[in-house]
Amino acid sequence: MDPLRLGSVRRSGILLHPTSLPGPDGIGDLGAGARDFAAFLCAAGQTAWQVLPLVPTGYGDSPYQGLSAFAGNPLLVSLDLLVQEGLLDEGEVAKRPDWPERSVDYGAVMAFKGRLLARAAARFFERASPDRRRDFVRFCAAHREWLPDFALFLSLKEQHGGAPWWSWEPEARGRNLAALATLEKELEPRIREHTFAQFAFFEQWSALRAFCRARDIALIGDLPLYLSLDSAEVWRSPDLFHLDASGAPTLVAGVPPDYFSATGQLWGNPLYRWPSLAHDGYRFFVERARAALAQVDVVRLDHFRGYQAYWAIPGGAATAIDGAWHEGPGASLFEALREALGPLPFVAENLGVITPEVEALRARFGLPGMAVLQFAFGNDPQGPSFRPHNYERACVAYSGTHDNDTVLGWWASAGGDSTRSADDVGREKAQALGYLAASGAQMNWTFIRALLASVAGTVVFPMQDVLGLGSEARMNRPGTAAGNWRFRIASSDLKPATAARLRELSELYGRASAASPPSSNR
Repeated sequence: MDPLRLGSVRRSGILLHPTSLPGPDGIGDLGAGARDFAAFLCAAGQTAWQVLPLVPTGYGDSPYQGLSAFAGNPLLVSLDLLVQEGLLDEGEVAKRPDWPERSVDYGAVMAFKGRLLARAAARFFERASPDRRRDFVRFCAAHREWLPDFALFLSLKEQHGGAPWWSWEPEARGRNLAALATLEKELEPRIREHTFAQFAFFEQWSALRAFCRARDIALIGDLPLYLSLDSAEVWRSPDLFHLDASGAPTLVAGVPPDYFSATGQLWGNPLYRWPSLAHDGYRFFVERARAALAQVDVVRLDHFRGYQAYWAIPGGAATAIDGAWHEGPGASLFEALREALGPLPFVAENLGVITPEVEALRARFGLPGMAVLQFAFGNDPQGPSFRPHNYERACVAYSGTHDNDTVLGWWASAGGDSTRSADDVGREKAQALGYLAASGAQMNWTFIRALLASVAGTVVFPMQDVLGLGSEARMNRPGTAAGNWRFRIASSDLKPATAARLRELSELYGRASAASPPSSNR
């Protein structure tokens, strides 16, 4: 059952990916900083925390280009929690670089945390008690469908200097069984280390989820439609994707020209051979959804539009312009998901080129959609439906998403940052001021109040909008390959006054949690 009970319980929450949390190791993690943020949510009366995909990131550090569809990001493992377990010494962890406070240097973080995670793994296998060893064995058994392949994939990738799998020698690229058996023996130490890192991630995430549940905070996760070409699953099952004999994609994902780009967005993910997935009742996709729901309470289906029809771009194309619409799996996939999983606690990200057929698919399975207030006042064809007086109760409304500018960045923009002209921006701002009866001051709080007052069952604000940050705090710029996903907050941003302001508004509009905050944040 959908724990958000969309349409019957009024909730509000904050979008903040764990990499953006405060923390001592150059990136947010699942330790004290995550609990402090959950405590901030509780103090602010918020009962939802939305995150991006929790997978290990690959190209461009994007959580939408993961190295696996099932694994967790080892960079989120808290080193301090490993110290508490006796797997690292305080002196080792104390030798930290001088990290930037408000951004992530992924390369430096990977080198620092990777070294210490390997050390913690070695000590675990040397010192772990029988009970902890049994915990590890149970974990490996529970994840046996994907974990061995992922650990081998990552070890092979390291052996090849980080090169993508399609550039490996034929035996490894083509998964020759005899060759893989030899490689597994050769790489066994690194395979064990990567397996331990997954064990640590899943244990720490499970503990954080329990911490949030005790505070009536529902976790909203994110299931990307597509996988990265350079991922364990594409390497393991190339027959499920449009690839040629060398592993190069013949059709890739993206979207046609849109708000963000006049040439569309060329994502580059390989497209599924949907008939191949349908052959066994979409088992691969069912297991992806099952794994996501084991981590969070509700799953946002990224690019829901692609389930009905998707934009297919020839492999090697320079832009997304020359793509074409292809029919997606549609109702047959969701019937399989419902049969396997029961009621579907999904939110459909129904943004972009949305047709009546897309909305009919969403309605057929009772999936709440999304509304983005930033898109309500411009030229977006969906704009009218994004205005609060048109919201359905069973929807999730946002001030913006991880792909948007912040509200204050959007408000300060003069155009030229997307497909909007200067005249478009002028009309958009005039429309927003009139609709919201606003002066233009503190537009982030104007947006927050308007959403809280709406009939939408759940409303979510990126943390950047709660803090009133500008474009410098933007999480992602669609269509750009570098400089994204780096945003972080500092511990000093979690101010009691900010929490109190958000709680006051949330109480005013019937969204604040009635539960008293637990006394301990640990």
